[in-house]
Amino acid sequence: MSRRLGSGSLVIATHNAGKLKEISALLEPHGMKCLSAGSLGLPEPPETGTTFVENALIKARAAAEASGIVALADDSGLSVAALDGRPGVYTADWAERQWFEGTAGRDWYMAMGKVEGMLCEKGPDTPRDAWFSCVLAIAWPDGESAVYEGKIDGALTWPPRGTMGFGYDPVFVPEGRDKTFAELDPAEKHAMSHRADAFAKLVAEQFGG
Repeated sequence: MSRRLGSGSLVIATHNAGKLKEISALLEPHGMKCLSAGSLGLPEPPETGTTFVENALIKARAAAEASGIVALADDSGLSVAALDGRPGVYTADWAERQWFEGTAGRDWYMAMGKVEGMLCEKGPDTPRDAWFSCVLAIAWPDGESAVYEGKIDGALTWPPRGTMGFGYDPVFVPEGRDKTFAELDPAEKHAMSHRADAFAKLVAEQFGG
């Protein structure tokens, strides 16, 4: 068993208020007071890893070292079987407009269209199997760390459907369902998502009996 968290403060290595709220709701019942890296003025380290595990550890370790407090980071993304697992760790990068237009900001519809276009180029019978991955990394200021991996399988659809999700949610239909993540009630999505899978493993090991 890995080292356990004690009750107290935990830095969530994100500048995203929505992600902080979601993670806090999962951890505060276990006695953790969650702070964001953004609220502490911590810099965002370059995500130079080639796997979700590497990038999650980069973010968690940077936050722990800069704050002197235990830190938690996540890295997640969409992988498409027919595209050899892409976009994978570059999921967010595919939505960056400057990659294509020389302008800043993320355009998720463009990113979804890029994936769809690549699948169409492979022909109408190309399998649309895909999965979302989430890696949660905990880092202690002394350098110790722990990693938890979650996954949900599904398939891609086109055109996008639903308005309740974000990112690639409108084109992802989880296995066993007929609605996209963006059509599902957020509580239903969160209960079955890749992040929920990773958090269940973290909670079982860190706060279980």
